[in-house]
Amino acid sequence: MMTASCEDAAPVIKVRRGRGGSVVALNRVTERLKAQRPSLLQSCGNGYRYLWRTVSIMSLRNLLLRVLLLLGICQVRHWGIASSSKMKEQPEKIAVIGGGIGGTGAAYFLRQEFGPSVKIDVFEAGPVGGRLATENIRGHDYETGGSIIHPLNLHMKHFVDRLASQCYLMHISDMARPVEHSRLAVIAIFDGKKLTFDEGLKSSRLQKWVEGILSKFMRIYQYQQSGYSFSSMEQLLHGLGGDGFLTLLNQTLEEVMLADGFSQVFIDNVVTPLSRFAFGQTADLTALVGAVSLACADSGQWAVDGGNKRVCSELLSHTKAELIQARVTDISLKMKPSESGTESSFYEVNYVGDSGPAHSIYDIVIVATPLHEGLSDISFSGFSPPIPSPFPGHYHHLVTTLVLGQVNTSYLGIDQKPADFDVSDIFTTDNEALAFNSLSSVDPTQLPPGYHRSPVNESKVWKFFSQEPLSEEQLREIFVSWEGVWEKRWLAYPSYSSSPHPMPPFVLHDRLYYLSAIEWAASCMELSVVAARNMALLAYHHWHDQTYKIDQEDLHPRLREEL
Repeated sequence: MMTASCEDAAPVIKVRRGRGGSVVALNRVTERLKAQRPSLLQSCGNGYRYLWRTVSIMSLRNLLLRVLLLLGICQVRHWGIASSSKMKEQPEKIAVIGGGIGGTGAAYFLRQEFGPSVKIDVFEAGPVGGRLATENIRGHDYETGGSIIHPLNLHMKHFVDRLASQCYLMHISDMARPVEHSRLAVIAIFDGKKLTFDEGLKSSRLQKWVEGILSKFMRIYQYQQSGYSFSSMEQLLHGLGGDGFLTLLNQTLEEVMLADGFSQVFIDNVVTPLSRFAFGQTADLTALVGAVSLACADSGQWAVDGGNKRVCSELLSHTKAELIQARVTDISLKMKPSESGTESSFYEVNYVGDSGPAHSIYDIVIVATPLHEGLSDISFSGFSPPIPSPFPGHYHHLVTTLVLGQVNTSYLGIDQKPADFDVSDIFTTDNEALAFNSLSSVDPTQLPPGYHRSPVNESKVWKFFSQEPLSEEQLREIFVSWEGVWEKRWLAYPSYSSSPHPMPPFVLHDRLYYLSAIEWAASCMELSVVAARNMALLAYHHWHDQTYKIDQEDLHPRLREEL
């Protein structure tokens, strides 16, 4: 049932750019790399082999180009390892609860692993896309949820390659300079009185610090390409970087960076504004989450034409999963006699849709929605030991506000002529008097022909991230005038604390999995898809008793030797 090749997929997804970003077709990247490194293309037939031999020594810029080449042109030969047909019979039905990027990604990878015969149902009470969402303003859609995708997010890149007939690399916002620029050099920081520009991101030490963590994280693609999975967040992180990687969960970003020689002034003026933008929290969040926030400043960020949420709906269509628009209320463990005379377990999913309450039974269930207060009221029945509902821990309250209006440059302390001010992203220091975490001039998700971003002294769409809704008094301070205000309140991501605490489990029961547990390590689109791939592999290995593919030690040196 699943489309086997990219050529058969509907040409529905492109990648969009913003002001200042140039459209770079993949064949241009190919020609450039042919000139720079002819031997690179010879390695494409070996998929990731070239990448993983060189990841530890390449600069992020060079790594980016090679990754995009490998995924955008070469197409990895065996992305899904869908396994031997000689194994035991496949499951009949699998349920995925949640239609965001994690849930729809799980449906995609489950189809790869289990093949066309299994029925996959995806339950979603709201719009498909979850926290990937848009708001329509004057006939154009603007991102209100997950907005940017990092150039090294290989799973998201793979999805776009698979779902589109042609893929262009385009950049969004001033944080994404043309490819020739290695990363954003200067960031605009507002302290409540004036706007200053900091060149802290030019620091080679910071670049190496972030790239050191990214290079370890990227080992997950090699592991998953080889079919390995992990039964817990702790096992996954240990597999990526040993005990040192695990400590990133138990220390603050500030503690780790101070220990690594960064100054308090640097952390306050550069690091904290970026962490406030990405996660609404200061540098006292966990170091792993902090590293993700700093990666947001890399160049080459991109997004999907028409909105990132389109990936979710297209994944459902591509995998031929059935969407059930309903709210799941309970998951119950049931037993039934097997042919061998023993009892076997299955799961009953109870839900409420437009036609009222109903239930269905499944061999495997993947929960891809947070099981925390305010986000889910799913109960679990018949399990021993009992599964908590809700899980401990809280999600961070975030307000996204879109304003169509003319900003008051005097409020921002801008001493340039408005026509000369071309910064699109403004970050803020940790100042309780400030009403917002960040302010950005944003483009629509689909750029009309001839589109250009208006200068700062004209009416345009601005996006705020804030802890609380903006009051009319605050809007009067920030804007000369406005035509409309659109507000979205989220429980966006966990409230991250460095206090040691157990991570939510990936495995709730034998074949009942919790994908969204990964958000307690860090929350972003790509990590949700990494978890989706891990859950599909884990479910497959459990079903076929392939324990040798789960929680293996020393994978990195072992696989490096194989390459």
